[in-house]
Amino acid sequence: MVTFAKGHGTGNDFVILPDPDGTLPLTPRLVAALCDRRRGVGADGLIRLLAGSDGADCEMELTNADGGMAEISGNGLRCLAHVAANLGLGADDRLVVDTAAGRREMTIRRRSEDGEVDYAEADMGLVMFTPEMIPVLAESPFDLEATIDGVCYRGDAAGVGNPHFVVFVDDPDSVPLDRHGPVLEHDARFPNRTNVEMAVPTASGLRMRIWERGVGETASCGSGACAAAGVAHRRGLAPARMTVTVPGGELVVDLQPNGAGPAAATSMAVRLGGPVAHVFDVDIELERLADTVPLAGGVL
Repeated sequence: MVTFAKGHGTGNDFVILPDPDGTLPLTPRLVAALCDRRRGVGADGLIRLLAGSDGADCEMELTNADGGMAEISGNGLRCLAHVAANLGLGADDRLVVDTAAGRREMTIRRRSEDGEVDYAEADMGLVMFTPEMIPVLAESPFDLEATIDGVCYRGDAAGVGNPHFVVFVDDPDSVPLDRHGPVLEHDARFPNRTNVEMAVPTASGLRMRIWERGVGETASCGSGACAAAGVAHRRGLAPARMTVTVPGGELVVDLQPNGAGPAAATSMAVRLGGPVAHVFDVDIELERLADTVPLAGGVL
């Protein structure tokens, strides 16, 4: 029997497993089973909370709902922060987390009445516009075009430790994301596939819908909010600090220049903040669950 926590950040939900020694056998098939919304716990991804090293309080290992590994998730980081704080990790409401995209520093806020973590802010590193850092197979990441069913999408690629394709549309709700999202995710110019954001500027920032790589349409995407904000700010469509409205709620993105010179032209520093909630804890017999769901997406 293994105990998992279920949490969400603006509706982007994760199953979180404290496994300091990394001893539990989390195969792609098992992760897909856990994340299945009808035959498992149900989540957009699974986070294994590993012991930290070299100054980190912990390490995040992230797997998408299809069983494929992912580099980073902004909302996932914030959900992990809730569990880590409950385990007594970090100090002074600060947490240092290692991810596949690099080290990230976080701050948390607690409710005054019971000390429960209800808000977390993460240093998300850089929004990058250098093709090889995204990665995207193009001379320029800007003004990329893709035509699907006669609809031409034009947008910019950006990297936040994972790849994103940000497209500005008149109305995100009118985009047939269930049909066009998978095609854009597997665009051959993105060797690692890509997340997709359909966005429109608002008075306070952006409103958007998200198609997440290896998951499908989700209620929120923290790294996607950062990528879309970076693209919008670079194009003069939104301020440096903005509210990004997603179907699951609101996120706050704060952009800062990344030094001066060439680096400032190809990247910007970004922080992500928003609410986080603990949903429940659950005990699971992994050996009974592993064979209940066919492996999703052909992931090996």
